[in-house]
Amino acid sequence: MGISQNISRESYHITAGLWIVASLLGALPYLLSGMDISPTDAIFESVSGLTTTGSSVLADPGRLPTWLRLWRALTQWVGGLGLVLLIVALVPSLRSGGSHLYASEFSGTQQRKLHPHMAKNVSRMWFIYIMLTLTLAVLLAACGNPVDDALCLAMSTVSTGGFMTSAGGLAAYSNASLAVITVFMFLSGINVAMIYNFATLHWRRLRRSDEFVVYAVVFTASAVLCTAAFGLAGNDWWRSACYSVFHIASTLSTCGFVAAMPERWPFLVSVLTFLLIVSGAMAGSTGGGIKLRRLMTFSRYLHNSFTRMLHPGAVLTVRIDRQTVPSDYVNKIFGFVFLYILFIIGGAFALTLCGIGIADAFCVAAANISNLGPTPIVGAAGAGLYYTMLPTAAKWILMILMLAGRLEIFALLAILSPSYWKRR
Repeated sequence: MGISQNISRESYHITAGLWIVASLLGALPYLLSGMDISPTDAIFESVSGLTTTGSSVLADPGRLPTWLRLWRALTQWVGGLGLVLLIVALVPSLRSGGSHLYASEFSGTQQRKLHPHMAKNVSRMWFIYIMLTLTLAVLLAACGNPVDDALCLAMSTVSTGGFMTSAGGLAAYSNASLAVITVFMFLSGINVAMIYNFATLHWRRLRRSDEFVVYAVVFTASAVLCTAAFGLAGNDWWRSACYSVFHIASTLSTCGFVAAMPERWPFLVSVLTFLLIVSGAMAGSTGGGIKLRRLMTFSRYLHNSFTRMLHPGAVLTVRIDRQTVPSDYVNKIFGFVFLYILFIIGGAFALTLCGIGIADAFCVAAANISNLGPTPIVGAAGAGLYYTMLPTAAKWILMILMLAGRLEIFALLAILSPSYWKRR
């Protein structure tokens, strides 16, 4: 095996190992805080935070001491852009190894780089991330929220983690606060490189990005459809529109924040919510899910396949952003989508063995592997589900799904495969 291949193998070891070790260490503050919390619940809270899932076993986070609420938010914030990217930023001497770690952190996606030099590329990503967080924190404080609460919400929003600061979610927050959070949830679902282009006034690159156009269209169409469904169900139209924009931003970005809901909840909204949870936002964002870029590549490959059935002599390629997508990347997407669906089905089946209903099991499995966590979908699933009531086995199943979703499956499966550990 060549040197680069060895580095690639070791990068998977480092990436998966770092996330697992960090999750265990992140549970220590909960265990040492004096709270009545089990080791399983402490690890669950830590994994949920670092993977930016937002599922919580704490019935009322508002009763936590300020330092522990800040710790919860910080775990999400660090996990949002990625533990590996933090290491690469702090240790620029990694050089070529940093590129392999960068690739393993975003396994299965093609990432735009802000600078050819890896250390500078990652540093710029962290700069954008920090500026977004500080800007949102200042705006939330200006809306009348306490400084510590504003900082916690800012870190949870920009990381698309969605940890609530109180048992009631965001229901008690002002309309101004919800409007600001909605805007930043939408921004957090965008590729970090695209946000850099927006900040540096390179707006033409946004229009040339096929994925950004699809992201904007999906967001707008979903919000309109959701508004119509709520309004036709008998809810107030203005309230339906405001909630729909918030809900779609929260779901598409996989942030998972929950606000005061309309009285009548149409089944169409549940179906749309489930589909958006699975799809996720843009590749290279802090959001979870399959990612729109993968789905675009997948759909265009299928379109080409049907075209070849009608025109066998046609020579067609999959193109994204006016560039041809390599065939090996297309094959990797097929494998990823198959594994993603398999994890949802397998996770849901395992949860039913723990006594959870079939519908709730599928919703919860999809929400946690997509790193979304709490969201109103159907029945008791999502916002109405208290994870504290789940049996211990179900919590460990969800933790596996969270890590699989955050590591985008490949890195986790690599270290679990016996053949991967054989010397070659």
